Formats: sequence, C-alpha cells, structure tokens
Amino acid sequence: MESDVEGGLKSVAHALDLLDCFAVDEELGVSEVARRLGVAKSTAHRLLTTLASRGLIEQSVPTGRYRLGLHLFELGHLAVSRLELRRRSLTMLEELREVSGWTVHLSIAQGTDTLFLERLPTLRGMQVMSEYRRRWPLHATSSGKALCAYDPEAAQARIAAGFPVYTTHTINNAARFREELAAVRRVGYSTAREEVMYKMASVAAPVLDQHGVAIAAISITGSVEELSVHKDRQVRLVVSAGKHLSKAMASKH
Repeated sequence: MESDVEGGLKSVAHALDLLDCFAVDEELGVSEVARRLGVAKSTAHRLLTTLASRGLIEQSVPTGRYRLGLHLFELGHLAVSRLELRRRSLTMLEELREVSGWTVHLSIAQGTDTLFLERLPTLRGMQVMSEYRRRWPLHATSSGKALCAYDPEAAQARIAAGFPVYTTHTINNAARFREELAAVRRVGYSTAREEVMYKMASVAAPVLDQHGVAIAAISITGSVEELSVHKDRQVRLVVSAGKHLSKAMASKH
C-alpha cells in the first residue's frame, strides 16, 4: 500500500512538473515532455492524455502537440478573482489608469519573477509594449525592483538565480541590483527604462504590510519620452496609489 501511495505522489509531481513546462513554451510534443521530465515517452504520453481528459491541457489538431487547456485558464482566473488584494485594488487601479493615461499593473513576487495579477491597458501603453507576459524576472521590471527593495527574500532569490539580459539597459549583476534597490528604498518608488523592451518605461511603488514588507507593487507603463516629460506627476500618482492600497490591506487585519 505504501509503495502505491509513493507511486501516486510521484505521478502527481510529474503532472505538476509537466504543467510548469508550459510556462515557457506554448506547445510541446511527447518527446520534448519526456526529455524535460526525465521519463519514458510512454509515461509522458500517459501524463499528457490524463491531463487532457480533464481539460488542463489540450492537443492541437494541426500539429499534434500539446498546450495549456481552457479549464486551467478558468481555474487560474477564478483564483485571481478571489484574491483579496485584487478585490481591494481594482477600483483604485481603474482610477489610476484614468488619471495617469498609462497602462496599469498590479503584481506580486512569485519565486524569482514578477507575476502580474492584473493589467488595465491603454492604447498608449500597448503601443510601446511589443510583447505582454504574465511573468518577467524581478530585476528587469519597475514592479520587481519595488518588490525586492522591501522583500529581502525575493531579492536574494533573484540574485541567486542570476540576471538574464533583455536589452542593453537590463541590470546584469548583483552589485548593480543591490545599488538599485537601495535607491528605491531612499525615494520610495522605482523606475525601469528600456530594461525589458526598448522604448518602454514604467514607474512602480510597493504595497507594504504592517511590517513594511512588500506584498505587491503597483506600476504604470508608457514610453521613455513620456516618462522624461511627466515623471514627477506619474511618480506622485503611483506612490499615492501604493500607500492607499497598503492602508486598505492593513485595515482588513
């Protein structure tokens, strides 16, 4: 009986690892999944078909490869919609988008990445954002810097994982990263200029708990040119929103 339980847990672990593979690639074949998980192709196929039967992944008819399924999207959307943080922030984020004229994001630290929980786009923000992702490494976004400046564990996780480079402006070493975080703590906000995409800039402020640890970050995204002209105003708006949401979250305890 014990070996059956261990085998079942191992299968669950493989299934979760399989889903994680799709965080990077949109579609994968059986051989690719087997190689990444270190299992036989027959095992990979069995895992894929089992998850497909529950709608967590689906098979593309034209290619025969697999991708994430709509049921997983539904579960993820339900989880996000239930987050207290999102519920308390949505009206505020909409107001920030209206007054700033920039695309607004709400994010948290997830491992070594910035995970965007909410995005309220504007045409202006979309014009400079050539590629939208739910995740970017913490060191490359204004939100990630705001989070790491007030969350030592997140900062250390990013340092340990290294610094992938996206443009010539991306932070690429621990010393520079630490200097940036110290600067964020001095002024209470962070900026990013062409660090994940050229022409794109953003400003972020942390959302802090009662102990001064970042639980989230609010950011707005526009063009580098606009940030140069309107930086003081945009900073004031974002910092004010971050403080307001910090108080709102503290009031629930």
